[in-house]
Amino acid sequence: MVLKVYKRVKANDGAPGYDGQTIEDFEKDLKNNLYTIWNRMSSGSYFPPPVLRVEIPKDDGRMRALGIPSVSDRIAQMVVKLYLEPALESIFHPDSYGYRPNKSAIQAVAKARQMCWQYDWLVDLDIKGFFDNIDHDLMMRAVQKHTDHKWILLYVKRWLKAPVQMGDGTLVKRDLGTPQGGVISPLLANLFLHYAFDNWLKETFPNNPFERYADDAVVHCQSEEEARLIKEALSERMEQCKLELHPEKTKVVYCKDDKRREEADITTFDFLGYTFRMRTARSKHGNLFNGFNPAISTKAATRIRNEIRSWELHKRSDLSIFDISSKYNAILRGWIGYYCKFNKSVFWHVLKQFNQILVNWANQKYKKLHNRKKRLFRWLKLMARNHPKLFYHWTLGVGVGTVR
Repeated sequence: MVLKVYKRVKANDGAPGYDGQTIEDFEKDLKNNLYTIWNRMSSGSYFPPPVLRVEIPKDDGRMRALGIPSVSDRIAQMVVKLYLEPALESIFHPDSYGYRPNKSAIQAVAKARQMCWQYDWLVDLDIKGFFDNIDHDLMMRAVQKHTDHKWILLYVKRWLKAPVQMGDGTLVKRDLGTPQGGVISPLLANLFLHYAFDNWLKETFPNNPFERYADDAVVHCQSEEEARLIKEALSERMEQCKLELHPEKTKVVYCKDDKRREEADITTFDFLGYTFRMRTARSKHGNLFNGFNPAISTKAATRIRNEIRSWELHKRSDLSIFDISSKYNAILRGWIGYYCKFNKSVFWHVLKQFNQILVNWANQKYKKLHNRKKRLFRWLKLMARNHPKLFYHWTLGVGVGTVR
């Protein structure tokens, strides 16, 4: 199992932990390193090293704290995950989509879209600092319900307690939470919310469907009164589980469209990088109407634009356009694969901006085109026509005629 898991961890790659050891460093003494993990785990003497704390920007401009385990600890965590996951998968709710086999964020968005057409109201749920505030005693009670393997219980408890190494090298003890970024953390988080949210909601409000991806969830309701009742009940439930709903981000939303014309304070919400609101759509008969539908959120579009700008292609005249394609086409394809599932025309504007950046790059690279606007545009259109598969969005028609 340790050998099998090592191959998966290697495929996932990932940043080094507190010790700075990379996968390549680990492989320099692979046999002994794997043997040490197996020996210590099988004898009960494995103690997790500190988790490295790093911060990454969130869509709202704030920072999200992640805990990065070392390579050896990722392997150990994956061993426990593969033993524990099958038992938990058998009891998880079908509308829990986060970090599960054969489940995805886009499935959650699709289901939310379908339910928003059937239910007029919803509760947009946000748990304040969820990963950082999971109660360890409640977490262990949940794990104990699904395994009697003492070694699994022992190591899960040790991972929950493992210290965090801050950026300045200091170690901080932890008595709450599970590090976001760890291999075992998503599985534990799903288990905690299975009892704190999924199972409780199913038993308490069986007629109100929901979609949840990790700690991001929406609950569908028939009326505003029902939505406010469920919001209050959820607040009390989170307190029982030693968590707190975010007072500003948790809100009651009206799914307004042509057929639903009540007045409401909030008629839009964001879920997994998509903004749901009333949008103009075309029926299968060709008629225009206003429906309640998702499209890429402004926050997600801004984040993508900022990342594209960070590539600073206008400074890379050393690259050919084929080099740029090789370096960035897979990233573009990933964005398109996710954000073009619904109302793809909204995402087209981001891709058109990338086309403009290619024009700016060509303006710096080719002296014959420098500051000759019409020639630059013709050059891009010719490239898209002659090499339509060079960039993934060109294969979808976002190439010729899309630069102004």
